[in-house]
Amino acid sequence: MLSTYVPIVGLFALAAAFALFSVAVAPFVGPRRYNRAKLEAYECGIEPVDQPLHGGRFPVKYYLTAMLFIVFDIEIVFLYPWAVANDALGVFGLVEMVVFIATVFLAYAYVWRRGGLEWD
Repeated sequence: MLSTYVPIVGLFALAAAFALFSVAVAPFVGPRRYNRAKLEAYECGIEPVDQPLHGGRFPVKYYLTAMLFIVFDIEIVFLYPWAVANDALGVFGLVEMVVFIATVFLAYAYVWRRGGLEWD
């Protein structure tokens, strides 16, 4: 019975051995040409700026965008289980999901109207 899992265990062992070997050998084989650009922090292609020790101020739009992402992400979290159990829920589930989507759409329309999706 366990002999059917031997190839899978062998594949995992081979992958782990390759990963450990690659990490262990890389410092000895890889190039060591350091320059100023390689030693600086990388921030998505934007030149990093020095900030005070207590941190800089973030604009309010940053937090509004994060909250909007969470709202629409939660909508998707509720849509997946509904889609899986759609047949079992029947018309009641359909009506509840239409009400839920309409509520989220109203929030989306409000944010769009107020300019919350515009990034200046």
